[in-house]
Amino acid sequence: EVQLVESGGALVQAGGSLRLSCAASGFTFDDHSIGWFRQAPGKEREGVSCIASRDGSVYYAASVKGRFTISTDNAENTVYLQMNSLKPEDTAAYYCVADGLCSVTANLMSDWTYWGQGTPVTVSS
Repeated sequence: EVQLVESGGALVQAGGSLRLSCAASGFTFDDHSIGWFRQAPGKEREGVSCIASRDGSVYYAASVKGRFTISTDNAENTVYLQMNSLKPEDTAAYYCVADGLCSVTANLMSDWTYWGQGTPVTVSS
């Protein structure tokens, strides 16, 4: 059974940093793409970042490029999202996802099968 458990969400001031973690079980990163989505209140869900299992390419949404970094610890089966220079507009619930389309060339994330329960991030101005 695939499980994704996020942690690390918190209240932080604008300009600050947070690192989100997602502990994965039931699969390996070698076989499945992994990533992060977010959803702010009243807004559509947004793909933030992902790593494609096929070639290791990494996608970032334009809104976070240069500020967020996705990484994995394969020994711990954990994926991280390091978020720097946080802005109030980064406030959202952040969801870890697995097994979906992660395409840098097409600039999109879609059709993700597995979702974590989400962890809240609030950035105060």
